[in-house]
Amino acid sequence: MTKADVVREIAEKTGVEKQVVMQVVEGMMECIRESMINGEEVFLRGFGSFIIKRRAEKVARNISKNTSIVIPAHNIPAFKPAKSFMDKVK
Repeated sequence: MTKADVVREIAEKTGVEKQVVMQVVEGMMECIRESMINGEEVFLRGFGSFIIKRRAEKVARNISKNTSIVIPAHNIPAFKPAKSFMDKVK
């Protein structure tokens, strides 16, 4: 399912125009994106949490050059579904 499919389905279920639904969906995604960039996590009760995972520094191997490189510590975005959501998917 793509973003366009989500927008179309919401528009059909609610009777709201597709352009308005698209603006709302885009606004929600931008709000989540900005919050995570600022180091905040986003919690949507009953759906899940957009969290920031911290990856520790590690040493990796470049096999083709036979060298070691250090990958610095960094943050990555992640999604953790709510228990009720996971139970319904199972």
